[in-house]
Amino acid sequence: MQLSVVVPCYNEEAMIVLFYQETQKELQKLNINYELIFVDDGSIDGSLSLLKNLNKKDNTIKIISFSRNFGKEAAMLAGLEKASGDYVVIMDADLQNPPHLLKDMLIILKTNEYDCVAAYRKSRGHESIFKSIFSKLFYKIANLMTDIKMAEGVSDYRMMNQSVVKSLLSMKEYHRFTKGMFAWVGYKTKYLTYDNVNRQAGRTKWSIIGLFKYAFSGIISFTILPLRIAIFLGLLTILTGLIYTIIVIINGNVVSGSIIISMLLFLGGCQLLVLGIIGEYLGRTYYETKRRPHYIIKEYISYDK
Repeated sequence: MQLSVVVPCYNEEAMIVLFYQETQKELQKLNINYELIFVDDGSIDGSLSLLKNLNKKDNTIKIISFSRNFGKEAAMLAGLEKASGDYVVIMDADLQNPPHLLKDMLIILKTNEYDCVAAYRKSRGHESIFKSIFSKLFYKIANLMTDIKMAEGVSDYRMMNQSVVKSLLSMKEYHRFTKGMFAWVGYKTKYLTYDNVNRQAGRTKWSIIGLFKYAFSGIISFTILPLRIAIFLGLLTILTGLIYTIIVIINGNVVSGSIIISMLLFLGGCQLLVLGIIGEYLGRTYYETKRRPHYIIKEYISYDK
């Protein structure tokens, strides 16, 4: 029996060695064979060099190095595809996913009662108020607009059996949203709570704009409701125009220029909004038809002694 630990990395020079040391301590307590699969997502600092040094000292380490930065979703996908363990766990390299939970996760999965164990963050620590509000708002909107239900606070930190891994890999779409995919494939999941852990070194790679794009992508990936809203908005605009026209004809009022301008702006805004929504879906279809790879591996290093 073996455990595969998938670790996406992007410019984590300040954290890699510390992560390795802390995680190794917990892995050695598990009494199970394991492998560490580090996915270097096109880092421009010394992350890859540090990983290669660790690889020379530890035969449990594998390294996947991308040709450029393809994003965390691509890094997780590459790690899952290379993972050979009976159980697979995804962890961030910043130690904000507590390694001590690995033991509890493994114990739960070994009972065969659950297929997946997910870490659930019950507090947000020193996270900004704006980011906290944005996160809560995203989950409320996503759960309202899509058929899947994602638990608020659940991270990508989770351990799963091979059935779950194979189901995730069977989903071939280009724009991947793993949080939604976990909910979509189903399977019985156990949630473990933990307090937020602040990053010990380095800095987060997520900006507000990046989080917004990621959230928007997640919603678009799992629902066509925005298109239906666009239809409703169009019908509502037409109905409003008809009612207004009838009122003007009955009262015989002369419509002033300012009202005409307001109506034109309103109608123009509605049209642009609808076109933008349609364009987003068409753009995604365009990317899917290209069949480009999710990532390109520049270098793969396995058990270099």
